Amino acid sequence: MIEQQRILATAIPGPRSQELQARKSAAVASGVGTGLPVYVTEGAGGIIRDVDGNQLIDLGSGIAVTTVGNGNQRVVDAVTEQIARFTHTCFMVTPYEPYLGVCEKLNQLTPGDHEKRSALFNSGAEAVENAVKIARHATGRQAVVVFEHGYHGRTNLTMGMTAKNMPYKHRFGPFAPEVYRVPMAYPYRWAGGPERCAEEALRTVTDMIHAQVGEENTAAVVIEPIQGEGGFIVPPEGFLPGLAEYCREHGIVFVADEVQSGFCRTGDWFASDHEGVVPDLITTAKGIAGGMPLAGVTGRADLMDAVHGGGLGGTYGGNPVACAAALASIESMEVDDLAGRARSIGKILGDRLGSLAEKHPEIGEVRGRGAMMAMELVTDPATKEPAAALAGAVNKGCHERGVVTLTCGTYGNVFRFLPPLSIGDDLLHEAMDVLEESMGAALA
Repeated sequence: MIEQQRILATAIPGPRSQELQARKSAAVASGVGTGLPVYVTEGAGGIIRDVDGNQLIDLGSGIAVTTVGNGNQRVVDAVTEQIARFTHTCFMVTPYEPYLGVCEKLNQLTPGDHEKRSALFNSGAEAVENAVKIARHATGRQAVVVFEHGYHGRTNLTMGMTAKNMPYKHRFGPFAPEVYRVPMAYPYRWAGGPERCAEEALRTVTDMIHAQVGEENTAAVVIEPIQGEGGFIVPPEGFLPGLAEYCREHGIVFVADEVQSGFCRTGDWFASDHEGVVPDLITTAKGIAGGMPLAGVTGRADLMDAVHGGGLGGTYGGNPVACAAALASIESMEVDDLAGRARSIGKILGDRLGSLAEKHPEIGEVRGRGAMMAMELVTDPATKEPAAALAGAVNKGCHERGVVTLTCGTYGNVFRFLPPLSIGDDLLHEAMDVLEESMGAALA
């Protein structure tokens, strides 16, 4: 177990990391970017250690993947045991029990007490794409409605569903047709003000679907209950339940993309649980398997079973080693009450970020839920002009001081915090101290 302590043995990045980065430049396609070029050798709890002996506080969790922490002992043991038995057979050829176990857990844990089925894949984008396939097949309709600021993946269809051009879509088109984009209920930037956002946004969205798409043509509405890459946008109370009800009334499949917000990240098993929203289909990935590649689509049995035999699947989908890791991760979440831990983390982050916002008007809003928190930076709180340069400077300062941080947002001006749920309170407070120091230096 790595000592849970930030250590700066060299400048960040250190000489050995710089050597490896030079090798990357010579060997890896330049389109594969690296936000913080420190090369990791170990990770545990809230710390990652690099090749130069630096130990960094991890506030990114590999973009919400290592929710149970790197080196979680249950995951290590489960993966070690499974990989010694067999690594792969392809579930579509000769199946195995861990796949069944993960599907049973997904059916149990996802919102709603209706009969469900699940199918397993490799990545969040695959899960979203298969959810669309299922919705189209079951309804006989083609149109898919998505939201401004949304992010759903990097395949051709999910790029088309994603809102942001750079770096995700630029010059990669043409994209899959029959994808329609509507405004997101974004309280901080809603023209009518946050108090009117839920009602006005719901009316705008439903009016646009009716007029521009037609309910009878709409297979699915796909939404992140808390948007991820788009800026950790939390829709106002009432918006998601109203949207789900509208979909039910018109036979539209309501798909919750919980790839980033699922598995205890927001203080509930799923972000949809906060308002009791029950999606028809829910997509999962990232935090599901303790760092192993796995994704799922879970939903109403009648929808999931509508697809013909052989219509869903893939060579690696539901790999046995990844399934073993997922079952161990879910056990950790249950036994260690990681949803409760996420709420505790959210309280610490919310208090510290709120105090920082009182000192710096450039923090336009602090938002989020549980261990999925963010602050939006602006140049002027009156105009809310996005401060992307400031976000970049603060991010760079945190990296140099040994804290792994991430930015996001359509305008590149949002700081997001996704610590592993195994992180200690002392490291969280130390990371917030570093953030405060970096913020002050960037504004000086």
